[in-house]
Amino acid sequence: MDFELPEDLAGYLTELDAFIEAEIVPLEQQADNIRFFDHRREDARTDWDRGGLPTAEWERVLAEARRRADAAGHYRYAFPREFGGRDGTNLGMAVIREHLAGRGLGLHCDLQNEHAIVANNVGLLLMLEYGTPAQRAQWVDGLAAGTKFFAFGITEPEHGSDATHMATTAVRAGEDWIINGAKTWNTGVHIADADLIFARTAGRPGDGHGITAFLVPTDAPGFRIEEYLWTFNMPTDHARISLTEVRVPSSAIFGQEGLGLGVVQHFFNENRIRQAASSLGAAQYCIDQSVAYAKERKPFGKPLAVNQAVQFPLVELHTQCEMLRALVHKTAWSMDTYGTFAASEQVSMCNYWANRLCCEAADRAMQVHGGLGYSRHKPFEHIYRHHRRYRITEGAEEIQMRRVAGYLFGFMDRTAVKGV
Repeated sequence: MDFELPEDLAGYLTELDAFIEAEIVPLEQQADNIRFFDHRREDARTDWDRGGLPTAEWERVLAEARRRADAAGHYRYAFPREFGGRDGTNLGMAVIREHLAGRGLGLHCDLQNEHAIVANNVGLLLMLEYGTPAQRAQWVDGLAAGTKFFAFGITEPEHGSDATHMATTAVRAGEDWIINGAKTWNTGVHIADADLIFARTAGRPGDGHGITAFLVPTDAPGFRIEEYLWTFNMPTDHARISLTEVRVPSSAIFGQEGLGLGVVQHFFNENRIRQAASSLGAAQYCIDQSVAYAKERKPFGKPLAVNQAVQFPLVELHTQCEMLRALVHKTAWSMDTYGTFAASEQVSMCNYWANRLCCEAADRAMQVHGGLGYSRHKPFEHIYRHHRRYRITEGAEEIQMRRVAGYLFGFMDRTAVKGV
């Protein structure tokens, strides 16, 4: 076994750091853009009078960072070379996302918006895997450049973790389909050109087959954004939408008819391992900042760092990070070597443990930093509020544990992922 990172990947991290210092940090400092990252961040980012959506200024800064990253050849790292990428791997993306999150809060990687100078553009990867030639011609260039986007309409007001029981339906009408239903937590739909709507087209509630994915234009008659749900971490771009007699052609089907759950599972596996890596990086950042502060802060005339009550909780968190890192790397490598669904059990392990670990590390960082840690003059409350979301999205941690238990106790078949 060789646990060394590939030499080109290790070198790429150095290249990324140089780019961040040369291009991204100056952009943060320009025209008071630092307001999006200091104690004013939540207010500066949030348009309180427009449903809590991100402010136009904030989204313009994010877009400029993406443009600079794309011009420098970083934004498309994960994409095939024919689309301007570097044929990035799951291992590469895991290492990079941990590294970026490990740098702390900044324009190089702001997970609240799923923004990073190395794009986590699962939409493009899904398009290349499942899109028809016509769909790829329409979408690939825009997705690759970050100028075109589709949201994901999976969760419903009455159905979250039980996705196969979704109430949204699509019925064939000649060469078209008529979609009725509702979706919620449609992240980014305010800037999306389409919403990838998952609807039951056959079978019974609970069946893995019979769900079909449709690329539905957000300006289609009958498609309506009902509200944006305000959250623990603002701004919000999480919409509840309704679909009333929405008509789309058969060419809107994404993937194969009745096999939409396979698209969902593919999306989740790719995203969960990257999400885990980001949580790992953010957790390590909180630990490292706490250790540094404990060495400097001297209540009662001696550094906090000499107290075992401060040392031991950080030691435990640091140990968990080290063990998790090994599992994240092995799992990502397995996905690259044996396929996206080859390590579904380990993906769930990484995901639920990393997201919980990050929340614990952020909470401990607040405690070590005292009142300052609780304030918005430090980033820990922001990190906590965002990564607390990850313990629910992409499958709640209980669902991840249930999945592992299903494999462990033989209730699920490791070789047959549901819906795939």
